[in-house]
Amino acid sequence: MRRKIGKSEFCQDYLLEKGSPQLKIKSLVNWQERHTLVKAAFPINVEADFVSYEILCGVIQRTTKPQTGREKAKWEVPALRWADISQDNYGVSLLNDCKYGYDAKPDEIRLTLLRGATWPKKEADVGIHEFTYAIYPHVGSWENAGTVQRGYELNMPLFVQVMPPLISQEKSSEKLPQVYRFLGWEVENLILMAFKRSEDNQDWVLRCYECLGKLAELELKSDAGLKIRETVDLLERGIADSLESKSCQISPWKVVSFLWN
Repeated sequence: MRRKIGKSEFCQDYLLEKGSPQLKIKSLVNWQERHTLVKAAFPINVEADFVSYEILCGVIQRTTKPQTGREKAKWEVPALRWADISQDNYGVSLLNDCKYGYDAKPDEIRLTLLRGATWPKKEADVGIHEFTYAIYPHVGSWENAGTVQRGYELNMPLFVQVMPPLISQEKSSEKLPQVYRFLGWEVENLILMAFKRSEDNQDWVLRCYECLGKLAELELKSDAGLKIRETVDLLERGIADSLESKSCQISPWKVVSFLWN
């Protein structure tokens, strides 16, 4: 689909992938406007008093029926990968991969796409823009629908790379296992934030957070033999004794870091 807004041209592909409940909208825009704000609006058949928005390592709610001056001033909500309107049995999530301004009515949700600001830089947003957003209707609440994971999948799609064999097939009869976990856990309300070398380059650091506002039981599984040595803070300083067990409890919304070796 191609459309014009002023001197700007939007070229959009509407994508329905096999087996996916999402409608993705991939956009390529030549933006040339000034003092213009463009939003994508989605009227929906759900009416709710609040909208949930993803923020860093958490979620906030804003009313769709502002009453006070303070509430009305919050019409534009900064958020990260998604926003969601849900009732008890049905909801709609609006996902995005790089746009972070939303607003909503009881039966409508909108995403800010582009603006024509002239300050502090006269031609701040002029030029070519590429971005993707998606509508994700679901049964139940966003917590039960995996909206957090769908947002991460849109931002960081699975990357598959074919590696050359280390040993030729003629010299080896060994087969790769059907399942191999370098790092994994079964619980769905823990999100991996980082897996990196420690600052002293002696260990590996794993950082994750609880994303649904409920207690999580972390049971680590690694076919590579990785084990947790201790819990550390964000500066990678030890804050707990060595862990004898492979599992631990993580409080709602908590960010935790571990040293691995």
